[in-house]
Amino acid sequence: MKKSIFLIMLYYGLANAQILAPQPSPQAKIEQKVGLTDIAIDYSRPSMRGRKIMGELVPYGELWRAGANRNTTLTFSDNIIMGNQGLASGTYAIYVRPGVSMWEVFFYTKTDNSGLPEEWDSKMIAAAIEAPTSTLESPVETFTISIENINNNGATLEFKWETTKILIPFEVPTDAKTMASIEKTLNETPKSGDYYAAAVYFRETNRDLTIAKQWIAKAIEQDPGKYWMYRQQALILADLNEIKAAIEASKKSLELAEKAGNKDYVRLNNKSIEEWSKKGI
Repeated sequence: MKKSIFLIMLYYGLANAQILAPQPSPQAKIEQKVGLTDIAIDYSRPSMRGRKIMGELVPYGELWRAGANRNTTLTFSDNIIMGNQGLASGTYAIYVRPGVSMWEVFFYTKTDNSGLPEEWDSKMIAAAIEAPTSTLESPVETFTISIENINNNGATLEFKWETTKILIPFEVPTDAKTMASIEKTLNETPKSGDYYAAAVYFRETNRDLTIAKQWIAKAIEQDPGKYWMYRQQALILADLNEIKAAIEASKKSLELAEKAGNKDYVRLNNKSIEEWSKKGI
């Protein structure tokens, strides 16, 4: 009887344990905006801890869940191009088949697996990409997935562990979304900031600068006290080779920047005025 009571007490003691202890493969969540697309990665990060990883703990030629504890997931808010394949917006489980010189990376639509799927279903592979491996100069102790080389139109999805690294470039629909937003907004009731943003985007993406010139002029007309608007106007005019007008706009930006105490814009405008003045205009 005493033994039974002891076992019952032990069971309830364990069931109600509240000890806090670190996980050997802690969970990591990464959120990153690339252009206008939101990206999230959720995975567990095992460490080497003196073990041989590639080819042993992670065997070559076998499927691996690209992490620990449960499957790794990757979420995109927009349709993207991963490698050379299209991926619809949504959440995917990532599985890899590592090799010495190349990894196969699978984006799997079933995401509620604790590890590998009980039955691998090729119909659930949204994309399968081959990525060559490269060798790191210094070993990475903890398995790492990251988003690197970020620009407005894309980035690279990178996997690193031990001395092995793979990367997959991907593209996001920034330009299409921005152009749609410009068209929609400027056809409704645009504000000064809308004209400004549209003009800057046209200049930065090498579009029609005569249109950008009109938009930046409308932005300044609605809100004439902003030194950064005159700065962009000066740059657009200079790109159109309207140097005299560019200098005048830069001088106005300089005047307003000095009043605002913005030393960066003071320096930028002084440098531009000096450079453009040498053109003899």
